[in-house]
Formats: sequence, structure tokens, C-alpha cells
Amino acid sequence: LQYQPASSTLSGPQFVPLPISIPEPAPQELEDARRVIGALPIEKLLLEDEDNDTILHIYAAKGMRAHALAAAERMTPLRRLDAKEHRGKTPLLVAVTARQAAIVCDLIQAGADVNAVDNKGQSALHLAATYGYTQVLQVILSLGFPLDLEMKDFEGHTPLHCAVLAHNTLLRELGCQMLTEEQQKNLQHQSKELESCIQLLVQTGASIYSRDVKSNKTVLHYTVQDGNISLLRYFLELNAFKSKDFVNNKAHGNTALHMAAALPRDKNQKEIVQLLLDHGADPSIRNLDNDQPIHMAPSGKAGDQVRHLLRKGKVASAFVSC
Repeated sequence: LQYQPASSTLSGPQFVPLPISIPEPAPQELEDARRVIGALPIEKLLLEDEDNDTILHIYAAKGMRAHALAAAERMTPLRRLDAKEHRGKTPLLVAVTARQAAIVCDLIQAGADVNAVDNKGQSALHLAATYGYTQVLQVILSLGFPLDLEMKDFEGHTPLHCAVLAHNTLLRELGCQMLTEEQQKNLQHQSKELESCIQLLVQTGASIYSRDVKSNKTVLHYTVQDGNISLLRYFLELNAFKSKDFVNNKAHGNTALHMAAALPRDKNQKEIVQLLLDHGADPSIRNLDNDQPIHMAPSGKAGDQVRHLLRKGKVASAFVSC
């Protein structure tokens, strides 16, 4: 399996994953595994432990590729390929969580339901996006099986929402002063992996306009609420010359500009406010409390700078509408 993701023409961050190559299973290992699995009586093959794990769940979790494929081949005609353990995870979802890209590939090709969800409504796409498993995500997207990129989990999040929220969490962790050099390096690597997942999902067709069910937020609101300026810039540039409403959409009555005006200074507040204004954010829009973004700015010098930007933006916006 070779997969080359589409290259982006954006001038913003280039989150392009490297091509991947999944080798075929080793013939001798697979032959030996088929012999072992073939000798198992059906009742043992279908036996579940106290956590409702089947033998296939266990092989997937341990990365035992040949045995997992051999077990999948026997369980498919028995309709147990998508058996769920106590958390609602199928063997495919366990393989995704265990970051076993080759087993993910084998199970999908064997007929595993790629849109199956666990007890939290999370599909293989949700899990790969949340954990930032780029290679696993590439495998899922590249095999050509029908996928629902806009499927929402029980929190109302699409896979793209999950990746953005996970990236926000990493940014918060990177801001911690107590990190060792090794911890910081690991978090930066995870951050790049998540960025690759975000780019890959968008290139495959995930919508930046999808709103979560609970709060009505888009990825724009998510990036602003955590001061994630690199992703904010990326999404704004993706939207350039497309939807005029995107930048002014409301979540709980607040636009992204309302949220930006209320940010603490250490969250890139001034830069984010300016970026939103540059991309058409309207500072005259009022929220449910009848407040404009300028009313949300904190007191003090930092708030004064933001208010100055918003006043300038208000004049510019009035000029454009004339």
C-alpha cells in the first residue's frame, strides 16, 4: 500500500504527511499463524474474556499481525469480525488505538466496518485524529472504502474537531513551565503529527464549516478559544474568498471575535483579533447579552490595545458597507 497525500497550495502552514508503505505480511509467519488459528475449535475462537475481548482484540492490541489476520479470516464468515469489547471497541478500533497501522490495513481489507463506533460514538477516524496517528489515518483514508468524514461522536465532534481540540490541549501542555527538554521534544513531535492529521483530513474533504452539536462551535471557535494562532491562520486562509459567514458564525451567541476580545493577553490576543479583522470579522455584531466584541475586552493596557484595534476595525467595516 502506497499513499501520497495531495500537496497543499496554501501559503499558510504546510501540514503534509509523508507517503507511507505497508508491506505484505511475512508469508511464513502468516502460514504458521493460519495453522495455529485453524486448529482452534470454534468455541475457543469465539471465547470472550471478562472484558469481552475476543482473541482478535488481543492480537490487535499486542500488534501480532499474522495471528490477527489469520483470526480475522476465520471470524469473518462467523460474523464476529466486528465483535465489541466492554468499551464498545471492535478489533479495528483496538488496532487504531494501539497504533497498529498494518493490522488496521489488514482488518479493513478483510471486511471490518470502518465506520463502527465505540461506547463514546468514536469511529476509527475519530480515534486516529484524536491521538494524532498520521500513518493510521492515512491507511484508513487511502483504502477507498466509504467513509463518513462528518460523523459526530456523542460529544458532537467530527474527526476534524477532535484533532483540533487535541492540538489545543498539546499547546496548553507545551506552555507548562515545568517540562523537561525531553517532554517538550515529545510534545512538539505529537503536535506536528496532529497538524499532519488536520491537513490530511481537510485535503480528503473534511469540512471546516461543521459545527459541533452541543455548542454550535466550528474549528474557528476552537482555535480562538485556546489562542491557537497557527491553526486559526490556516483555517482562515482555507476559507479565503469562500464563505463570508464563516468568520462571523456564532456559538452560544458569540462570534470568534467576541471570544478573541475576551482572551487573556498570554493567548496571542492582539494578533488573533487583528487576524480575524483582516479576514472580515465584523466588530459591530452583538451577542445574546447585546455586547459587541469591544465590550468583552479586559481592563488594563492589554485591553486598551484590543479596544483600539476593534475601533479601527469598526470604522473600516462601516466604510466597506457604505
